[in-house]
Amino acid sequence: MSSNLANAGEQPAYNYDIVRKFAVMTVVWGVVGMAVGVLIASQLAWPALNDLLQPFSHFGRLRPLHTNAVIFAFGGCALFATSYYVVQRTCQAPLFGGFLVPFTFWGWQLVILCAAITLPLGMTSSKEYAELEWPIDILITLVWVAYGIVFFGTIVKRKTSHIYVANWFFGSFILTIAVLHVVNSAAIPVTMTKSYSAYAGAMDAMIQWWYGHNAVGFFLTAGFLGIMYYFVPKQAERPVFSYRLSIIHFWALVSIYIWAGPHHLHYTALPDWTQGLGMVMSLILLAPSWGGMINGIMTLSGAWHKLRTDPTLRFLVVSLSFYGMSTFEGPMMSIKTVNALSHYTDWTVGHVHSGALGWVAMVSIGALYHLIPALLGRKEMWSVKLVNLHFWMATIGTVLYIASMWVNGILQGLMWRAFNADGTLTYSFVSSVEASYPGHYVRVLGGFIFFSGMLFMAFNTYRTFAAEKDANASAQPQSA
Repeated sequence: MSSNLANAGEQPAYNYDIVRKFAVMTVVWGVVGMAVGVLIASQLAWPALNDLLQPFSHFGRLRPLHTNAVIFAFGGCALFATSYYVVQRTCQAPLFGGFLVPFTFWGWQLVILCAAITLPLGMTSSKEYAELEWPIDILITLVWVAYGIVFFGTIVKRKTSHIYVANWFFGSFILTIAVLHVVNSAAIPVTMTKSYSAYAGAMDAMIQWWYGHNAVGFFLTAGFLGIMYYFVPKQAERPVFSYRLSIIHFWALVSIYIWAGPHHLHYTALPDWTQGLGMVMSLILLAPSWGGMINGIMTLSGAWHKLRTDPTLRFLVVSLSFYGMSTFEGPMMSIKTVNALSHYTDWTVGHVHSGALGWVAMVSIGALYHLIPALLGRKEMWSVKLVNLHFWMATIGTVLYIASMWVNGILQGLMWRAFNADGTLTYSFVSSVEASYPGHYVRVLGGFIFFSGMLFMAFNTYRTFAAEKDANASAQPQSA
């Protein structure tokens, strides 16, 4: 089968080869990133594991490797794959850009490889989600500009008058991440592997969390809502519940999310009015977030019976449930009095992973289980039973993970706030660490179950591609 051939009855000009490459690498980086996650979770439960390959295996070196791998390698490849697929299908036009299309793939893989080398070596800017040093930041910028040209160029040459709402979310994510990355990464280079931020003090913190929270807001929310608005209706074989609500959802989300970053800096040197503004905007953000979640779930109206037999649809719908839960929890945690208990505790870790595992990973996995067979002209994956097993492993693993972190977080917050009658602390910090160990063990278990599910996905993906290759080989005419 030619790399550009679409399925039967579709336009043959679509570039599915690039979608296939990004889809495969999504699975590969998902396995790698989550394996590192299980390792660093184990290091907190069994600290001796930090000494495996000192200093390269230390938690402080591997933790940014994990976050970059799961966000930008796994999540990034999922966004490239799905956005390239969706924009072609909804615009009825092949990708624009010529050589820029493969450049986005190979350039992005080079970024990931550079991260995998430099972070364990301790080469870091020390900025959350922006740890990579300035030469890699420049490469990211070049790849991202190419991505924008390809995506928006395809929209410009579209054969349809309407721009489907999924492309609005993809487009906003591409534009906003470009601005966030360039501004936050501004630095003064000292050597090829070391630079210092162009900002200082509270300003540096504010710009970092304007970037950091909106990396969550646009990379991990707007982009994946683009996935939701295409793949949920496609898998359910139903139209979006309310297209008008999807437009309201878009404009409300992109207008409000950009202001929410200061809630990461409660009780710091940041001006109090800025902290208050971040809290208020975070609370307002609950409305559009839940509007989008309800819109996605109600798309199944008249198709709920499909959940009994379609594990791919289950991935997509349960991801929306986690999206609703985490976008309720986030605004609640932004309230200063709640934040006084939750900040710096494992509760924050649980909140992040309810979004990262429950929402981002599960909607990505569901989209891939729809996308991979479609790219190969198949009706389903090689083994639907393995997809079903993966769904339950992902769900159970996520629940174990986030529940253990909720319990740990509340425990830690209460222990840190406990005072004796004479004003001294009731518990030492070490006491809170010791009390957290049971939760850390459960987190390792939950993470390992989720990671094991990714191994089943990798095997299922391999067998699906192998079956297609065998089918193509058997279809070739035999030589005399």
